[in-house]
Amino acid sequence: MSTASTSTNAQLAQDLLPDATGMGAVTLAVRDLDKMIEFYNAGLGLTVLDQHKGTATLGRQGVAVLQLDQDGILAYASPRSAGLYHTAFLFENKAELASSVASVARKYPTQFQGSSDHLVSEAFYFGDPEGNGVEMYVDRPRAEWTIKANGEVDMATLALDPNRYLQEHLTEAGASAVADTPASIGHVHLKVGDIAAAKGFYVDALGFAITNEYGSQALFVSAGGYHHHLGMNTWESQGATERTPALGLGEVSVALPGDTPDALGALDERLAARGIERQFDGRELIVFDPWKNKVRITLADQA
Repeated sequence: MSTASTSTNAQLAQDLLPDATGMGAVTLAVRDLDKMIEFYNAGLGLTVLDQHKGTATLGRQGVAVLQLDQDGILAYASPRSAGLYHTAFLFENKAELASSVASVARKYPTQFQGSSDHLVSEAFYFGDPEGNGVEMYVDRPRAEWTIKANGEVDMATLALDPNRYLQEHLTEAGASAVADTPASIGHVHLKVGDIAAAKGFYVDALGFAITNEYGSQALFVSAGGYHHHLGMNTWESQGATERTPALGLGEVSVALPGDTPDALGALDERLAARGIERQFDGRELIVFDPWKNKVRITLADQA
């Protein structure tokens, strides 16, 4: 291997986000705060951690995963615009997933949109009362994932019988109440206008690695070999331009590991070198993707 090749590979590795990078809380701009709190609290089983002046923060075990900001002026975006495809809530085990799925299905039966076995995970899909996509899922152990020859993670969309899943995994306790057990934002899936532009921003600039790519239709990226922290697709939004203010996605949060404080500064320098506008105060970095989806990047202990 030549010295030039070694240098190039080292630079590529340096530009990747730290392996322990994960997702922080998602912010949604909402019209009916009470109705949305009811869905995510009584349905999904998130705890209201804080509520005041038209804003509510929800999570599990004191860890925020969702912020709802009420706005009485904004309108709903067109389904073909860029924005949120779904927010994916990750559960620690199948019993906890089954408990929350049963709760939402029982209280909001018309909101169920489907279920799938993705090889790396088992997932259930709902829409919230304002049309935001919601995924609830559990991961299979990494040892069971298949890494393809090109380094991508093997994922698929296979049938998953929701009734059988609940019969097998819903416990008596889980059927009566959703416990305050750990849950997190496993990934966020966005609607974008162009996959090549999404790759240029999320991979080349931010430093996520590609884990799956489906031509001009979808892209999945992650840090540390996870199946995906962010998904992007053009299934409804091909050719979408910059977002105008609307209900729906407010911001996506990415949390870098707290023991890598220099990573934020390095990312800021990388964005500056590419001429990408951003806000950086030394503690957090705010940047907008090509469709004006807001991305807030912090250290995990500040998220």
